[in-house]
Amino acid sequence: MYFFYSALLAAGLLLSLPYWMLTRRRGKYREGLGERLGRVPSRLRPQPGPAIWVHAVSVGEVLAVSALVKELRRSFPQYRVAVSTTTATGQKLAKQHFGEDSVFYFPLDFRFAMRPYFAALQPRLIVLAETEFWPNFLRAAHASARVAVVNARISDRSWPGYRRFRPVLKRVLQNVDLFLAQTAEDASRLRDIGAPAERVQVSGNLKFDVTMPSPPAIVASLRSAFQQAAAGPVVVCGSTVEGEEGLLLRAFENVLASHPRAVMILAPRRPERFGEVAQLLEHLGIRFWRRSLWSGDAIAGGVFLVDTIGELASLYALADVAFVGGSLVPRGGHNIIEPAQHGVAIMVGNHTENFRDIVSLFQSKDAVRVVGAAEFPLVLMELLSNEAERIALGRRGAETLRSQMGATEKTLRALEQLLDAAHVGAGL
Repeated sequence: MYFFYSALLAAGLLLSLPYWMLTRRRGKYREGLGERLGRVPSRLRPQPGPAIWVHAVSVGEVLAVSALVKELRRSFPQYRVAVSTTTATGQKLAKQHFGEDSVFYFPLDFRFAMRPYFAALQPRLIVLAETEFWPNFLRAAHASARVAVVNARISDRSWPGYRRFRPVLKRVLQNVDLFLAQTAEDASRLRDIGAPAERVQVSGNLKFDVTMPSPPAIVASLRSAFQQAAAGPVVVCGSTVEGEEGLLLRAFENVLASHPRAVMILAPRRPERFGEVAQLLEHLGIRFWRRSLWSGDAIAGGVFLVDTIGELASLYALADVAFVGGSLVPRGGHNIIEPAQHGVAIMVGNHTENFRDIVSLFQSKDAVRVVGAAEFPLVLMELLSNEAERIALGRRGAETLRSQMGATEKTLRALEQLLDAAHVGAGL
């Protein structure tokens, strides 16, 4: 099985080689490609003592494990805690959170790419965030370390595909010592696709425990600009995707008719779409300011386009109403926890399959408004016109969030037991 998998992976890599060469020439992967191919960066060279290797694919996973990494370092000072990511945005955020000398790109799933990292880190424990089932990596990891998948989830979209490959996955998942699922439903799905039942536990969702960092300077600057111009209300539309901005902006035009000094803070999910959204604003004739060019002047009656990354979570604090994107069109939605942390009223579309449990929980507490594209303009206007209901909705969201905290502590305890078992097995 592993031979055929590796052959298929190699064939896929060869077929995608023109893309890799193009992106390398453009600089997109210039820093990360060598690391992905097994070149251990000098900042990660061997240090005395064993390591704990944590893998977080991108920004969402990095944020989810941030408190866990902090607790691992506090609880196990004798271990070096190193963090790998797959995406460039995740890499940047991880370096900010965990220090540049502890962060690197996750290697491709080939023995030649992985072997240098196992030699350099000598990991005793490997922690994978959410659903990272790389066959060759798990096989190599299990040979020398204990392996845990934390914050594990099986989305509605991926579950049918996993079930089709259950005979293969069952063999792969034998290499994982512990699965810590977000919910009982995720635990059931893990067992269904082949995870050993006795190794599956429910520990909750780490994302509920994400602590808000100190707000960047842009938050105070925008608040001052809004006050200076007597702007408001403020609608923050975050993590928007293709097909949504047009719907949102047409709804905002209705808002401007009733609230001429209203502001929309619009943050597209992908940096490569910033220019496209700016062109859409120009085409619609809506006044707008680009974050990257803004010099602090007053803002009212238009759109503030966030064409930077890493600031959206803090910008939700400025919202009277927050919309979380990827949900008015069938893209599975994005995480609503960030606006909930600020206690602001939250709206999402009805395509939230990737965050079904969180959205369902908030719905059960009347802590989020779930609407279709046709309903969105009306519900937005109703919330902006009803301050008491808007504030109550935001308060219920914050209370729901607080009620779910504690996954980090449960996860840490389970990992401690796994490490203790590893020590016993090694005779330490």
